Amino acid sequence: MKNLSRLMFAMLLLIGFSNANAQDQNNPWAITFGVNAVDVYPVGGNSPQGDYFDEFFNVNDHWNILPSLSTLRVGKYLGDNFSFSATGSLNRIEKIGETSGNPGNPSVTLSDEASYYSVDGDVTYSLANLFNTTKFEPYLGVGGGYSWVEENAQFGNNNAAGKQAKLGFGTLNGSLGFNYWFTDNIALNLQSKYKHSFTELSEGGVTHFQHSAGIAVKFGGKDTDGDGIYDKDDACPEVAGLEAFNGCPDTDGDGIEDSKDDCPNEAGLAEFNGCPDTDGDGVADKDDDCPTVAGLKALNGCPDKDGDGVADGKDNCPDEAGPVANNGCPWSDKDKDGVLDKDDQCPDEAGTVANNGCPEVVVPTQEVINQLNSYAKTILFDTGKSSFKQETYPVLQAITAILKEYPKANFTIEGHTDSVGSKALNQRLSDSRANAVMAYLVENGIAGQRLTAYGFGEDYPISSNATRAGRAENRRVEVKLKN
Repeated sequence: MKNLSRLMFAMLLLIGFSNANAQDQNNPWAITFGVNAVDVYPVGGNSPQGDYFDEFFNVNDHWNILPSLSTLRVGKYLGDNFSFSATGSLNRIEKIGETSGNPGNPSVTLSDEASYYSVDGDVTYSLANLFNTTKFEPYLGVGGGYSWVEENAQFGNNNAAGKQAKLGFGTLNGSLGFNYWFTDNIALNLQSKYKHSFTELSEGGVTHFQHSAGIAVKFGGKDTDGDGIYDKDDACPEVAGLEAFNGCPDTDGDGIEDSKDDCPNEAGLAEFNGCPDTDGDGVADKDDDCPTVAGLKALNGCPDKDGDGVADGKDNCPDEAGPVANNGCPWSDKDKDGVLDKDDQCPDEAGTVANNGCPEVVVPTQEVINQLNSYAKTILFDTGKSSFKQETYPVLQAITAILKEYPKANFTIEGHTDSVGSKALNQRLSDSRANAVMAYLVENGIAGQRLTAYGFGEDYPISSNATRAGRAENRRVEVKLKN
């Protein structure tokens, strides 16, 4: 009983250490209970032990089995396929190997059975992901522990038959095993563990194999939202949901989980990502500008009675087809000249198609232009100035009268000088004289936008500046028809 108390105390310490790990996976805890077998023979030792794995499955001659519950293991998942486990075992040791000098009775047994206790701590790595399986879960483990063999244990050179021995020794352990999960929580566990003693057999250390078989039970899964789906597998662990949607809710019950439902609070159709189509026009209400009246997809669900491509709500003439550019109304032609107002540059005045809806422009003939220039050349200015001489005003009035006869024609007024004086002075003088003529015409009823004035100075003489008569001809104003 004293040794059993020691075993239980060590188990509590190891389980306490395991509790220091935080829960972070579905059913992170596992408890395994079953039976174990101790085999001290196939460990590569001297007689009475044999070579490594020699007669490894010789149950009758070498395995020491206690026919009762003899192994308890508590495991905790650490993450990334790693787990930590604490194991406590007890057994009765009778078979310790063979002697080559006794072929008729090769098995070596103790004169009295020896009690066996062990406590181990191991880190295991699951190979289930490697094999891509959920039912069959092989694993590897490494760890260490401490074992005791006592009460008439005939190990070591200093122990005579019948003399009690209390032998304890540390071991370095390597294990191979597997779980076969019948359900998500219950599995058959089989494991074989090699336990290498740091103490020689002659000094009481026993290197041995320990095999175990038992039932493993997983538990401790966390279900925060109480929907029956563990947080690890719950895509929405904070909100109660449905198993069909991995724990996520479907608030409106339309068969589309809220995270994928564009209208989670209103039952709808899958083709519209969970949104309804009240008027049945194939446009979801959320995208339908006219959700209660069937319409056209091209017009965001709104109707178009006149079929002109403009939704009735935006159509200024819903019963009369018209272009989109004119808000659904047909274009007007106020002056009835056959040119629509949108293209008519003179919408209030009848014109011709060739002239963009404006009346055809009547331009003066070349004979009229010649007459204008004949008048213009007789315009006289005060010397060196742009002011008119008194006898020039009848000429200006005659020019004005001719321009009024052609109200749609535009004209250019050009000023020229002789070469007397500086070029810059002549340029300024020609500018001011051309603009003086233009100003007179505007003041007397000619629209300013029809006229343009330019001064060319002495650059374009029409006669020689070497003679007085030639210079007089070069001092002139010309009126030209503007294209």
